[in-house]
Amino acid sequence: MGVPTDRCPVFYRDMETGEITGIGADLISLSARNAGYRVELTEIKEETLKAALDNKEYDIVMPFGSAITSASGAASIVTDNLIQTPFTLVTEEKRRFPPLNAAKVGMLKSLSGGAETVHQLYPGMEITLYQNMAQCVQALHDGEVDALLHNSYVWSYILQKPSYSNLSVQPSAMFSMDFRAGTLDDLKGREIIDRLNAGIAEMKDTQVQAIVLDYTSRRLYKYDFYDYLYEYGLVLGLAVLLIISLLIIFVMKQHAIHLEQEEKMRQLIDYDALTGVWSLKGFRKRVEEILQAHPDIPYFISYNNIRNFKFINDSFGMEAGDELLRFWAETSLKVLGENEAIGRIEGDHFVVLREIRGEEKFIEDENNVLNSVKNFFVNRGKDQSVQICSGIYVLTPADYQKIDVDHMLDFARVAEKRVKESGREGYEFYNPRQWEKGKRTSDIVSCFSQALTSGELKVWYHPQVDYATRTVIGAEALCRWNHSKLGWISPGEFIPVLEEAGYIFDLDSYVWETVCKDLKRWNDQGIRRSVSVNLSRKDIRGDFDIVKHFCDLISRYELQPDQLRIEITETAYVEEGEILADTTKRLEDAGFMVEMDDFGSGYSSLHMLKEIPVDRIKLDLHFLEGKGDMEKSRIIVRYMIRMVRSLGMKLIAEGVEEAEQAEFLHSLGCKEMQGFYFYKPMPTEEFEKLK
Repeated sequence: MGVPTDRCPVFYRDMETGEITGIGADLISLSARNAGYRVELTEIKEETLKAALDNKEYDIVMPFGSAITSASGAASIVTDNLIQTPFTLVTEEKRRFPPLNAAKVGMLKSLSGGAETVHQLYPGMEITLYQNMAQCVQALHDGEVDALLHNSYVWSYILQKPSYSNLSVQPSAMFSMDFRAGTLDDLKGREIIDRLNAGIAEMKDTQVQAIVLDYTSRRLYKYDFYDYLYEYGLVLGLAVLLIISLLIIFVMKQHAIHLEQEEKMRQLIDYDALTGVWSLKGFRKRVEEILQAHPDIPYFISYNNIRNFKFINDSFGMEAGDELLRFWAETSLKVLGENEAIGRIEGDHFVVLREIRGEEKFIEDENNVLNSVKNFFVNRGKDQSVQICSGIYVLTPADYQKIDVDHMLDFARVAEKRVKESGREGYEFYNPRQWEKGKRTSDIVSCFSQALTSGELKVWYHPQVDYATRTVIGAEALCRWNHSKLGWISPGEFIPVLEEAGYIFDLDSYVWETVCKDLKRWNDQGIRRSVSVNLSRKDIRGDFDIVKHFCDLISRYELQPDQLRIEITETAYVEEGEILADTTKRLEDAGFMVEMDDFGSGYSSLHMLKEIPVDRIKLDLHFLEGKGDMEKSRIIVRYMIRMVRSLGMKLIAEGVEEAEQAEFLHSLGCKEMQGFYFYKPMPTEEFEKLK
């Protein structure tokens, strides 16, 4: 048998005896003895396993994850799986790791067969092969790759090297591969494989576990001269007087290395040995990390259980049951993103943290994952479907404030039990109302880009009038969304959602651009109008010059600055006072009229008037609505109008809904008004008909 010797503790050459040993050596030797073979392990001289397959000196070669084509193009055949080997990504500490499908990963050249498997799982991953581990690590240090990939047994040995102490495991990127022996697919090869498979079938789980534990619990790594030089080179030249200090440093360093190895071993506890997904402990930690990093993303947790799993084990055997569980895990990992997680709690119980992406994505998951699992045996020619019961808990805002994963899992399990106890399969929500809210938010965000291009989003105009002449003197630009499936969506619903999702600038830019196009068309028709547009506080960013953006707009459409009035809410000035004051000053210097919207709706209006040099105030008439002493309300409005006029600012009252309100405002000298008493917001075509 040909094997590599650079993968301690899986395959390596014992320094004392010179014999090839390790986990893989013991496993294949045990299965061979069971099959009546005597194994002679020989070191592979070829660079790759593909080339080794063509070497007639070997009856069989390992390790393989699956059958591959030899270097000459011949087909191969592999044994049954000896052990599931978890593969782990290792990178430098504190280095920001990119998404898996955009990562650059280094691997040993001898693992080229495994690299093909990895590329199938992550097509966007760029894999570079190196001759040995030293070259791999150097490439990582030089920034040629983002991470290195090998199985976790080998990492537990390699990372004991002192000069690699700055390398750390990336547990979220772990997956599992099979560990098999293989040879060319001919008569002799098939005979060997069949006998070895019989020997593998006789191996007991306790024997396999004992072999793994034996090699992973030993400290196999031995320091060489360069390791000692790396560790203690700076102190070798110290005088004899420092010997005591050196001994202390040595002891402390050994203790630190020991603690580091213990920590790395503890990391293995976070993963399920059978499937390679998170264990309960690991899932709990990963969910906490995700929710802390992404408090604005809506999530749900599902608790999933196979109703007839005991029957499956009794009918088809434990190996078939294990294969089903691994299939479930592998299928799920293919659809989950890096900010999602799956864990195996116990037995056939899986839990999943998944983003809420709308009903269509939910149906896709059901078709691609759950239905594939349900038909696992049917697709393999057996008349037996897998019955799955699932409970879904949609996270509430309170869950992000105080993250308690066990609490969430309990709720999901309550819903799962309701399905199971009802005698059916399928899924049920613990909190369907929260699910509908999260789904609605997801639908709005996911459809926004298409709505911009399809014409679903329209700019409407709310006319502004001179009360004395009853003529239209301008308008405020508003946005209306008539969704093809959801119908009319209120701005009070979609604007906060887009603000939270970071799309409000895209919406505002669309409105500004549309208004400028309309103003240009009206100018060409000889009709000069001015329109007020809203500027969100989230549109003003340190990395973007919003004033230049508006200047470019009016230049492109040959407009005058006073035709585009910029509305900023009073509350925005309170929250972002300094930066908005500077922006207001620059807009005015460029010739734009800046309006303070919703004046009087907050509690800092007077302070804002002193600090912010706005041109026009939009007076909020909430004082003249609702309960309370209306005479006091009138007095407040009277003196607010007098104060604004004394400050030399222009004034327009918004929210005028009754004739009595309009007459009262006019009696106080407020001529410009906006509200439902005059006009409601209307499409462009209707607005153009007004005079």
